[in-house]
Amino acid sequence: MRYLRTGIAFAAIMVSQLSFAADIKALMLPYFQQRLTGISDEISIEVKTDPAHLLSCEDPVFSTPANSRLWGNISVLMRCDNDKRFIQVQVSAMGHYVVATRSVPRGTILDAQSLTLKRGQLERLPAQALTLPEQAVNAVTLRDITPDIPLTRSMIRQPWRIKAGRQVRVVASGNGFSVNSEGRALNNAIVGQHARVRMDSGQIVSGKVNTDGNILINL
Repeated sequence: MRYLRTGIAFAAIMVSQLSFAADIKALMLPYFQQRLTGISDEISIEVKTDPAHLLSCEDPVFSTPANSRLWGNISVLMRCDNDKRFIQVQVSAMGHYVVATRSVPRGTILDAQSLTLKRGQLERLPAQALTLPEQAVNAVTLRDITPDIPLTRSMIRQPWRIKAGRQVRVVASGNGFSVNSEGRALNNAIVGQHARVRMDSGQIVSGKVNTDGNILINL
């Protein structure tokens, strides 16, 4: 009889833990639905962490590392008041990804007509697969692109905003002042990258390229 009672108690605990894991999935689903708005319209979650190791609270807060992929096997930070714990989940997401409509040679500038969307399981895509055509429009291909193959960030680069040898404007600014001057770029750079510039005085400076093609230096 004692073993029977123990078995019943153990079974009750397991049922309770499995039920709580199901509750966690239901609580977590809106987080991924919000994060994947416009990317996926069909999402399912499976909690891989042992239910016995999950935190218990009525209103947990979930988060994932910035810029991390939101599908496949991922770690999610679960917070319950002052307690926090990483849990492992499998996220399946059906959505669209970018492919080329034709064979594109290396060094080609992509336009909207060269791109289209296909639908499939996002967790099966290679890392850094693009999900929006605008992520690739005007980009330059770094390799030959085959039609219907998922396009990834490693296959393209943004066009040069600054080219070596070109005259550029340098804007140096600090607390309450701004000085403009000109020089000659020493390297190619896209928006957001650093470019080195040889000033008319011969001095070499480095700054970040902005969308206008100016080199910004913060003093």
